[in-house]
Amino acid sequence: MKIAVVGGGSTYTPELVDGIGRMQAALPVDELVLIDPAEDRLALIGALGRRMLQRHDHPGVLTTTSDLDAGVEGADAVLLQLRVGGQAARGQDETWPLECGCVGQETTGAGGLAKALRTVPVVLDIASRVQKASPDAWIVDFTNPVGIVTRALLEAGHRAVGLCNVAIGFQRRFAGMLGVEPERVRLDHVGLNHLTWERRVLVDGRDRLPELLDEHVQDIAESLELPAWLLRQLGVVPSYYLRYFYAHDEVVRELMASPSRAARVAEIEQELLRQYADERLDTKPELLTQRGGAFYSEAAVDLCARLLGSSTQAEEQVVNVRNGDTLPFLPADAVVEVPARVEPGVVTPLPVEPLAPLFAGLVSAVTAYEHLALDAALRGGRERVFEALLAHPLVGQVELADGLTDRLLAHNRDYLPWA
Repeated sequence: MKIAVVGGGSTYTPELVDGIGRMQAALPVDELVLIDPAEDRLALIGALGRRMLQRHDHPGVLTTTSDLDAGVEGADAVLLQLRVGGQAARGQDETWPLECGCVGQETTGAGGLAKALRTVPVVLDIASRVQKASPDAWIVDFTNPVGIVTRALLEAGHRAVGLCNVAIGFQRRFAGMLGVEPERVRLDHVGLNHLTWERRVLVDGRDRLPELLDEHVQDIAESLELPAWLLRQLGVVPSYYLRYFYAHDEVVRELMASPSRAARVAEIEQELLRQYADERLDTKPELLTQRGGAFYSEAAVDLCARLLGSSTQAEEQVVNVRNGDTLPFLPADAVVEVPARVEPGVVTPLPVEPLAPLFAGLVSAVTAYEHLALDAALRGGRERVFEALLAHPLVGQVELADGLTDRLLAHNRDYLPWA
């Protein structure tokens, strides 16, 4: 089995390599190829990855290349974890929206739109080359904004599924609070990527969410930076990203008063690269937990194992998948983040209970924005960018959308030929 990772020079990659090493029984990888144009970083992370696999007594071979076509040839699955423009572009996404009093974030709001515009054309080019080199390969997208990117891949006819670590993060945390094995926890996780709610936490079929909201609500609320009374009233656990909607103005004030997350991540990355260069290092360093992407390796390995038929675990996993009739109030071609049945070669969303109006209204609005954002990414044009921003619930005003459009285009001209 061959797994290719596009963006293999990312500081995330040792997390993935660690999972492949630990979970080799579930996903027997013969070759792991890391693909990245940044050859210096690729050599550094490739060397660490080989040491990590050796430590796990993994028989597979880890190779590196800057040649995309050669790297994906013969792959069974291709994982996408790229960042067009790097941390510098992320830093801009988190900064210029604040000039208009809007949240600056890399996947939500105006910054998220900028990232989508930069990313979608690049991902579609990669996917077309994957299709030529390995027609039967699955494309697993971890690249943000996952919902929009996955929708682009599916609309172009690719064999693709989107993956996020929010659901597995909740599963692991709730399992710890309840004192049970994570494998026994099933989530009623419903919504869009980075716009989801945990409506039930099932342990052996019994809903334990009321217990969590009774005994652990303060800890959960503090981790989400939302008031405990809100979680009790709603009776659900929203993803952290809902804070950008539920406490937008508060978040803006915080962001304006502190260095950007991008600046902190850049510092972490530099220190990680320094540690990765130590030839004695053969495990992922503790600092990597601050980089983000917790449990990414487990989620990715589980998904690939199910898709490729090597898993003996339960077939259900939370993924980003075409809606169909899962949420009837959304278009069939929307991409939703829900539990799905993942079998060799097939991903099928499982039926979910109707979404309450309080949540469905926001999901509908953001889905409409994602449709317009994808159209802007595919066809370009200032008018399309403006309309996507005007439709976004965190913008929604003509003057704001107009000012944000100008700033988005000014900061992204190098990545948008039509601009």
